[in-house]
Amino acid sequence: MADRGGLMLGRDARAGVGRVFSPLARTLVRLHITPDAITWVGTILTCGLAVALLVPGHFVLGALLITVVVLADSLDGLVARLTGTSSPWGAFLDSTLDRIADGVVLGALAVHFLAVAPRSELTIACGVLALAALVLGGAVSYAKARAESLSMTADVGLMERADRFVVILVGTLVTGLVGPWAMLVAMAVLVAGSAWTVAQRMGAVHRQGHRVPAAGERPAADIDPEGARA
Repeated sequence: MADRGGLMLGRDARAGVGRVFSPLARTLVRLHITPDAITWVGTILTCGLAVALLVPGHFVLGALLITVVVLADSLDGLVARLTGTSSPWGAFLDSTLDRIADGVVLGALAVHFLAVAPRSELTIACGVLALAALVLGGAVSYAKARAESLSMTADVGLMERADRFVVILVGTLVTGLVGPWAMLVAMAVLVAGSAWTVAQRMGAVHRQGHRVPAAGERPAADIDPEGARA
């Protein structure tokens, strides 16, 4: 049975978050709240807060509230383990909705800097970099998923989802305190780190995809689920 991914925190951080949220998780179990419902609510809250607070520029409050919701992202996994309902479907739903939440947060920042904030070279650069980070973040996740669908692995990478979200939230918080230069730095780090991670994963798959198949082994391209290279 697959578990839900949630935010990819380090082992010590996951243990600490689990201890904090375990009492709430047990309460949700008693109330018969399902892990899927928790996943949906977390995504809806993240997206709603991003649109309501980040688009108009309430960065400090937005960053703090979204951080709370992101930390509570582990609740669905805790409830699933307590009820013995961890499943591949749960992991799939969690990862899919995470991608939506990531896109909405970065999209909200891009909208703010390109359409709401007073126009300047600085704000335009922040908005463009946020859009680039959105595209590259999707590519990071897709590279790993696509590799796994071809019976290969792409677990390498400088900047996974947890790292990207930390950069986004810290950058947003500091921007609210000191101004848009902080967002420019955060988005530049995010874009560079995501691009490097995509390159790392492409390199890993390239090395695996060019090895000589063992006798009787089916080449990975023959099992392409999308039929792109059957």
